Amino acid sequence: MNTPTWQVLGIESSCDETGVALVDAQPGAVPRLRAHALHSQVSMHQAYGGVVPELASRDHIRRVLPLTRQVLAQAAASLAEVDVLAYTRGPGLAGALLVGAGTACALAAALGKPTLGVHHLEGHLLSPFLSADPPEFPFVALLVSGGHTQLMRVDGVGSYALLGETIDDAAGEAFDKSAKLLGLGYPGGPALSRLAEQGDPAAFDLPRPLLHQPNLDFSFAGLKTAVATALRKLGPQPTAQQQADLAASTQAAIVEVLVRKSIKAVQASGLRRLVVAGGVGANQALRAQLDAQAARRGWRVHYPELSLCTDNGAMIALAAAMRLQAGLEQATADYRFEVRPRWALAGA
Repeated sequence: MNTPTWQVLGIESSCDETGVALVDAQPGAVPRLRAHALHSQVSMHQAYGGVVPELASRDHIRRVLPLTRQVLAQAAASLAEVDVLAYTRGPGLAGALLVGAGTACALAAALGKPTLGVHHLEGHLLSPFLSADPPEFPFVALLVSGGHTQLMRVDGVGSYALLGETIDDAAGEAFDKSAKLLGLGYPGGPALSRLAEQGDPAAFDLPRPLLHQPNLDFSFAGLKTAVATALRKLGPQPTAQQQADLAASTQAAIVEVLVRKSIKAVQASGLRRLVVAGGVGANQALRAQLDAQAARRGWRVHYPELSLCTDNGAMIALAAAMRLQAGLEQATADYRFEVRPRWALAGA
């Protein structure tokens, strides 16, 4: 493209949220969010205790165009003004990804506009740049989104070095699986955090896997087993307070591991800035402990706005815009597309 200014429409459909957003990217400035809209499928999947891929895909089909019209109306813009149509290429559910990719490429073909496929995790990683307190490169990032828990060194857009990652369950999975054991339903993570507010985090001695290992990897599968064991010991009818105590102890174990590993990563990097992104980044206990540790050490911690912690179109439009600004991508008018349900961020 000849102009350094882009209006980027982003579509997110990797799992159980349909998100659309319009971002304005000016030269030398952090892209600006003009409008975004989001539909969550939580109520639809609750009856099944988790995401049903076929239902998710069908719902994305129903929602994506109405959300696109809503975003354009909010921004007082038209499709003709859009310069690039961006979409989540992966990772995620294959059928769900195909909805967003197909919609973006079909719209682009009809308009004669280029498209750009975006890495879902890169969207999360860069989402704090849309906050009131955006970070500066370089920084260490704690990425805690769905089935992903990773620590990365980020030197710039597209420059990501993996420092450590989960070897089994991710932090979000530990929250959700523990919540399911406690009978809290879906989505489990937020429900467990709410219940934890009423409990004693020291009531149960739960493991902190890999906490004292020299590496920066994570492991949360054993925590789920420990929660199940604790519940069995409580008998068939634990009291409400016992459940709250176990929820609080579970959250404390997850948060301590995330905080201690993040501290170790920042210290090893020699940097003084940490970015936290992804759905678990909305957890208030995690934020409070990281803020306290950063204040003690003279670091800065940056988070996405709470409304942008979950999957959303704004982060996809932002990531596309920042890659274009950095000269890392050329949006293409070749409307063939493929999705990548499994796709590592480092080296993407």
